[in-house]
Amino acid sequence: MNIKTLKGMKDILPSESAKWQYIEDTIRKICAKNGFFEVRTPVLEHSELFLRGVGETTDIVQKEMYTFTDKGQRSVTLKPEGTAGVVRMFCEHNLGFEPQPIKMYYLYSPIFRYENPQAGRLREHHQFGVELFGAKLAVADAECIALVFELLRTLGVKNLSVSINSIGCKRCRPTYNAKLKEYLQSRADCLCEICKTRLNQNPLRILDCKNPECKSVCAEAPKTLDFLCEECDSHFTGLKTYLDALEINYIVNPFIVRGLDYYTKTVFEVVSNALGSQDAVCGGGRYDDLVSELGGPDTPAVGFGMGMERLIMMLENMGIELPEQKKTDVYIASMGNAALLSSVKLAYELRDLGVYAEFDHVGRSLKAQFKYADKAGAKNVITIGENELESKTIKLKNMQSGTETECGLSAQKIKEMIEK
Repeated sequence: MNIKTLKGMKDILPSESAKWQYIEDTIRKICAKNGFFEVRTPVLEHSELFLRGVGETTDIVQKEMYTFTDKGQRSVTLKPEGTAGVVRMFCEHNLGFEPQPIKMYYLYSPIFRYENPQAGRLREHHQFGVELFGAKLAVADAECIALVFELLRTLGVKNLSVSINSIGCKRCRPTYNAKLKEYLQSRADCLCEICKTRLNQNPLRILDCKNPECKSVCAEAPKTLDFLCEECDSHFTGLKTYLDALEINYIVNPFIVRGLDYYTKTVFEVVSNALGSQDAVCGGGRYDDLVSELGGPDTPAVGFGMGMERLIMMLENMGIELPEQKKTDVYIASMGNAALLSSVKLAYELRDLGVYAEFDHVGRSLKAQFKYADKAGAKNVITIGENELESKTIKLKNMQSGTETECGLSAQKIKEMIEK
């Protein structure tokens, strides 16, 4: 039987994990210094959470969720995005009654979407995301965007900019929706079948459609920015002011609406032009009503999500070198049972000193051990046999230069020789 991974799923191999760990370590350091603390939510949630939070007319809910009935006859869903689960946690644990703002991030969060796999977007992929609760000022939006810029610049990404828009709030959006609906109804024959159903349910979602004919129709549609109430307009002006102060390049793009129903006011996508095309690295926005809609206190909030696989793919395509799997500092080759026992003890003593040491596990010949050490990329090799045990001295061979240096048979001495 030859069992393979499911379509759209991917193994992360030992040779790849060092890249993930480097990026994760960088994320944790940047989040910590910006006052964000890690949270972890279950991969499985009640389906109602996403129906209410994400929106029944979204592509995620209509097409992409892994939903099934469990043994308790409950409808449950593998989480298709990160924010709704964090908001559920925020409400369930009464975090709204703690001092605000509360700044959180999640990392290596598995996300499941039943869609055709794409480059950097698999049916199971992983997200890094930030959520900031309890801050209504636009400076919170700017801080989230600034964190993305800091992370990407630290990783070596250049030519960054952020596309921003405001989609209004529950006070001003109904007026806009009415105008948008009126415009789209006059061109309904040109819309795809899905957008025709959206026309009465949620016309704003039509602006997010990737169908070329729908995009052509939407090019001349009314813009949300022309219908903002005073509060939303002031908030958007404030965001631009803060981005200017932080020297963050931004573009006002009225066609960004994001594909989730919970967004209000700010929506944004961070892009890089380094590859010659504007590909979104991450996206996010403000969701001031979601906490109260899920049963919590009235709490403004803003955040973003970033696909880890897509980020790694982008860094590799840009030629940015990421750390590889750590090579063995010293491989201990041995001859005979007594020498093997000594090499095991020595390896553990070296590891205690912070030296990456390995020894023979499979009973290879001395020649085969040297071949294995070379293929495994060991930086140094020492040999222990009867003579070395008797004299308590060894020769340390540098595998790159081929030079050999004699030193005492002790972990401390070997560590000192390696570090010279």
